[in-house]
Amino acid sequence: MQEDIQNAITALDLWVIAGYFAIIIGIGIWVARRTSSGEDLFLAGRSLGWAAIGFSLFASNISSSTLIGLTGSAYTTGIAVSAYEWLAGVPLLIMAFVFAPIFLKSRITTTPEYLDRRYSRRTRLYFSGLTIFFTIVVDCAGGLYAGGLVLNTFFPSLALWQSALAIGLFAGIYTATGGLKAVVYTDVLQAVVLIGGSAILAFVMFSDLDFSFANIRDSVDGENHLSMVLPLDDETLPWPGLFFGVSLLGFWYWVTNQYIVQRILGARSLPDAQWGAILGGMLKILPLFVMVFPGAMATALLPDIETADRVFPIMITTLLPAGLTGLVMAGLIAAIMSSVDSTLNSSSTLLIHDFVTRPEEETDPSTMKRYGTLATLGFMVLAIVWAPLIQFAGGLWDYLQQMFSVLVPPLVVLFVMGALSRRGTEQAGFYTLIFGHAVGAVLFCLGNPGVMGLVGMEPVYPVHFTINVAIMTVVCLIFYLAVSAVTESHEIDDAVIWQRGKALEDAAWDQAWYKDVRLHGAILVAMMLTILVVFW
Repeated sequence: MQEDIQNAITALDLWVIAGYFAIIIGIGIWVARRTSSGEDLFLAGRSLGWAAIGFSLFASNISSSTLIGLTGSAYTTGIAVSAYEWLAGVPLLIMAFVFAPIFLKSRITTTPEYLDRRYSRRTRLYFSGLTIFFTIVVDCAGGLYAGGLVLNTFFPSLALWQSALAIGLFAGIYTATGGLKAVVYTDVLQAVVLIGGSAILAFVMFSDLDFSFANIRDSVDGENHLSMVLPLDDETLPWPGLFFGVSLLGFWYWVTNQYIVQRILGARSLPDAQWGAILGGMLKILPLFVMVFPGAMATALLPDIETADRVFPIMITTLLPAGLTGLVMAGLIAAIMSSVDSTLNSSSTLLIHDFVTRPEEETDPSTMKRYGTLATLGFMVLAIVWAPLIQFAGGLWDYLQQMFSVLVPPLVVLFVMGALSRRGTEQAGFYTLIFGHAVGAVLFCLGNPGVMGLVGMEPVYPVHFTINVAIMTVVCLIFYLAVSAVTESHEIDDAVIWQRGKALEDAAWDQAWYKDVRLHGAILVAMMLTILVVFW
């Protein structure tokens, strides 16, 4: 089968992919010539418009492992896993109406900087260091690793380390020289290619099924295959996890993670940040229809695929004509590059702003740019070296992915309570992080078969991680309130506290009804509710 996939790639496909790379190189060179300061490198000079923000949010989030994982899961277990995509609208609405106003009014450069202003510098450094580690070791190196596996499927003669090196060097160099603006502008192109290529594939597959949704239903295995709300004992996504856990996990990703939030921080105005966040939420609806449903349709068109990770490569090489195969492959490469460039840029931003420079020491803009470029290149090398080693970690890599559910609960409490209430003290903020992560790590180990197997025991906490994240959020909230009650409060800047008027005072809702950010938010809510009802 792998030989068939390789033979399905024609010279026309390779020319399409080469053309895509040429455009990316052109964008990188054009932006690099206009990047002169640290703020240009890290925040695109705070000049990003709403469309660039929205498309970049979408492109940076869709990795190669996401694209392949969504179609593979839809093929084997059903469409419920798509909830991580379309429910992204919930935290993005929170970003638009609660945190974007605070972040932009405060003129912060990193999300840990918000914790510094609300709590303390030690809280900031703890969160920043943790974010850098997971962003490089899990997100960036993981993206290179997954990308290498994908390219190896199409080009078996290409070794994993060679793929990781090529992708890392290409994305790392234009990110190091052009910064966030280069990342965002290339992301816009990558989002268009990714959506367009996936939509063409979905259309071709749907046409082969006579444009009949009934034919899809008849082809899948089991009544829950096309359902979002699954039983409590379901291993993929039990219903409490759908309603409570998914959005909490998304909060970490869309509201606190520098890797994503950097686009919001680089907005030229509050309305642009709000419109961009909501546009990102609307674009996140699309994967259900152009990535997940093709996986479900493949059960009828390609019923004998044995491995889930092979579903997407086989779909595009078997069902698409020459040229279109290259376009969709370019979209797949776009997904790889968008994740890698974003993680590199955000990690260098965190390192320079949170560790290297100090607020009381003004640094020359050109020096900041040089520091950022060197940091990006250093992280690029680290990720390239680490990526091939992931193959030797076996099941441990899956456990690292689930460790994000350990990170989330205390961060949700710190950011939400920090923004909405003055009652939280500095001690409550710092010790809630320590407490939440320590308890979360213990529960993770107690519920993990692989970890417990090392000591010859069965799991004693068999709770799905999407449910556990909700439980631990409540526990961290109780701990936060308890510590706040017995410790002294500190002076808090008004700029870091949410105020109702602050969320809309710069918005365009008073100019024309179609510019009203509240209307856009209501439309996004209606879209998510419609999906939930239709696919209940």
